[in-house]
Amino acid sequence: MGQSPYSKDFPVTWEELHRNSRALSWRLLELGPWKGIIAITRGGLVPAAILARELDIRLIDTVCVTSYGVNDEGDAAMHQGELNILKSVEGDGEGFLLVDDLVDTGKTARCVREMLPKAHFVTLYAKPAGRPLVDTYAMEVSQDTWIRFPWDMEYTFSTPLADRTNNPG
Repeated sequence: MGQSPYSKDFPVTWEELHRNSRALSWRLLELGPWKGIIAITRGGLVPAAILARELDIRLIDTVCVTSYGVNDEGDAAMHQGELNILKSVEGDGEGFLLVDDLVDTGKTARCVREMLPKAHFVTLYAKPAGRPLVDTYAMEVSQDTWIRFPWDMEYTFSTPLADRTNNPG
């Protein structure tokens, strides 16, 4: 396997995710009203639930796309695999929010944009390579950052930074 393109690690807590979702809601409130939300599974499900509450949206649907490969340990591989559309929705997306947690390389974003060209595409986090494909986002992060979402983590011991630098390995 090649060198990872991710040199920074960015863990996101549930509180931060909720706060960023609410900040995104404030921006979207003045752009509405919205007919509904289309969440891109699985990452867009939690932000979509928060946006639905904050924007008083009851109609929620999903687009199910897989893009990240999985390595032998069950972790998302450091490169995106082939896209696989498991479920789509009817229409062109007009009046709908299309929600995902992150736009990274833009591969998934391009795919859903083609399916739903008139939807307003929103993400919590946007990296430079995919940012132009998103209409509204909460926070930009560098391309070399791996975002660790709270649903992918559990609490565990963390080695102090001084110990990591003095005793590498």
